[in-house]
Amino acid sequence: MTYLLSVAMEKQLEELKQQLEKQCQINQELQRQNKDLEQRLKDKEKLLQELQTQYHDLEFPSQTANEAEPEFRTSRAAVMAPEPIPENLEISRNMVKKTASETSLIVKAIQKNDFLSRLDDEQITMMVDLLMSSHYKPSEEVITEGSEGDRMYIVAAGELIVTQSGRDLRTLTKGDVFGELAILYNCKRTATVKAKTHVHLWCMERQTYRTIITNKSKKKREQLMGFLKTSRTLKDLNDAQLSKIIDSMEEVKFQDNEVIVREGTEGNTFYIILKGEVVVSKNVNGHQKQIRRMGKGEHFGEQALIREILRTATCTADGPVTCFSIDKEVFEETIPVEHLELFDDSKVMQEEQGPEQPGPSSSLKFKDLVPVLYQEGRYQGDPVTLGVGGFGRVQLMTTLTYGKYYAMKRVSKKQIVSKRQEEHMLFEKKILKAIQCDFIVKLHAAFKDARYIYMVMEFCGGGEIWTKLKEVGRFDEPVAVFCTACVVEAYSYLHKKSIMYRDLKPENLMLDIKGYIKLVDFGFAKELVRGEKTYSFVGTPEYMAPEIIKNQGHDFAVDFWSLGILIFELLVGSPPFSSSEPQKIYSKILDGELKFPLYLSEAAKSIISKLCRPRPGQRLGNTKNGIKDVRHHRWYSSMNWHKLRMGQLDAPTIRLIRKGPCYINFDKFPQDHSVAEEEFSGWDRDF
Repeated sequence: MTYLLSVAMEKQLEELKQQLEKQCQINQELQRQNKDLEQRLKDKEKLLQELQTQYHDLEFPSQTANEAEPEFRTSRAAVMAPEPIPENLEISRNMVKKTASETSLIVKAIQKNDFLSRLDDEQITMMVDLLMSSHYKPSEEVITEGSEGDRMYIVAAGELIVTQSGRDLRTLTKGDVFGELAILYNCKRTATVKAKTHVHLWCMERQTYRTIITNKSKKKREQLMGFLKTSRTLKDLNDAQLSKIIDSMEEVKFQDNEVIVREGTEGNTFYIILKGEVVVSKNVNGHQKQIRRMGKGEHFGEQALIREILRTATCTADGPVTCFSIDKEVFEETIPVEHLELFDDSKVMQEEQGPEQPGPSSSLKFKDLVPVLYQEGRYQGDPVTLGVGGFGRVQLMTTLTYGKYYAMKRVSKKQIVSKRQEEHMLFEKKILKAIQCDFIVKLHAAFKDARYIYMVMEFCGGGEIWTKLKEVGRFDEPVAVFCTACVVEAYSYLHKKSIMYRDLKPENLMLDIKGYIKLVDFGFAKELVRGEKTYSFVGTPEYMAPEIIKNQGHDFAVDFWSLGILIFELLVGSPPFSSSEPQKIYSKILDGELKFPLYLSEAAKSIISKLCRPRPGQRLGNTKNGIKDVRHHRWYSSMNWHKLRMGQLDAPTIRLIRKGPCYINFDKFPQDHSVAEEEFSGWDRDF
């Protein structure tokens, strides 16, 4: 009996074992299928990312109404190199007469385009006048994928087909706009546009567009400057002070018969009339008596800027009126009222800074430099590349005696010439050679040969802030405070020397081995006299200030805007204005609506909002107290600025720095075997 039970139990155990093995096989098969599905999903996600990347610069409106914002920025930001504007571009000869219906079609096309709709009436009129006519036959290409674009188009008649990598994307018909990014900057076309039928197009070149917008902005500033100089209250101010006031003023419109200021009410706003007429009247025995009329260029309410005063007359719009205005509170932030003398923020910038030492004369020889090689991994034995950009590579070098490491930037001379960046390259070298600041990377030496120019710079072993941010997603507040405080010190030094930086972003911030931040890449820096403006379209789209996008002329205020964007990106992981399509980024910047995550502190929201004010004259750091206001903001209340300058603070960034070979904190890049063409134009004679 016992024997039979034992046999039965063994049989049951055997069956259970077989069932278990079968179940294991099923589980293994399910796991394999899961892995297969996971891999297919990853492949699909990768394909989707590649398609999104290809679509990144696509110059045609997206078909999706609601765009999902990425939580963290995962790709390096593109940059826009400044392009010279011709001094005297003859544009009036290109004017083409349009019929009323043609004008109507063009205006409607502009108004429904996300970017062009922001032009004012005068700019739209100029565009309508200067659009050229062109005709294409069926199957003729208007735009070729991969080619460099320099013009935009509006479809007047006919149909066109848009393709990308041979796939049909959409059809363009009457009233559609395409290629509009090309009138902002030199960009590669991301799709092919071919005529499906006989096509009539209106087109405009980038230089024409930029010239009309820039000239209008310059003329408007000159005009406003002239208007301000006729004000008795402001007549003693210099051009730099008057320019600050213009930067703080806003355009306001009034309807016919609308009262702009009322007699007897408290006055706090100064107005300059840009368009239309204003009737000035006083109350005499209960009736309004007209005193006079005012027109373009005349102003009223100036006394309200400097003392408590009740309005002494009523000003009413006679027909539609456009004014430029500034209120007392903003004016007081811009110009110290008590003596009407612009605050010299160089006094702030000099505090606690010792006498400047001249830059060291380098004894470094090009022949003494040797590349550092990867010691392990797939690139073992290859030279170490620290970074790759649109304008060259940065390699890790050392000397034959192995005494010190250097970061050597190598740039193709041919590429510099083709992109018209000769002046910027020479200026970058000039700036870095003269700079002696602990928060800016040092230039040790510069060399050239027939193919390249070489800039041998201080090696920052902690790596890029961009790489660190990508690794952790977003920074804790103390880390962001420390990183951006280092930037504030670099700005203080540069602005004191009348240099604006114009390319702030995590990619251009390096960590030294102590965890302190240094600014690198001065390709977009520019020297500017206080009170003057420059009109280049330059920078990184997500970090561009509104006045750059609008071609209104910009100055040091753009650096404070980009500081606000940087604080946001370090705390959140992606910039506040982002999209897969550049024109949408520009539209969001011009809309200026900042959306803050719930976890941001009130102090962080406050400093970002104040740095990212749309009007440059109202931005924190650009008002009468200068950069002092940034240092004194409560978000920096924990910062000991003196100890930071002396390098006496323990950097909270130190925990982001990995230990290992000297290149451990950098992404790895394959070796570049290509050789640039020789270039002998001689632009680098003094390099």
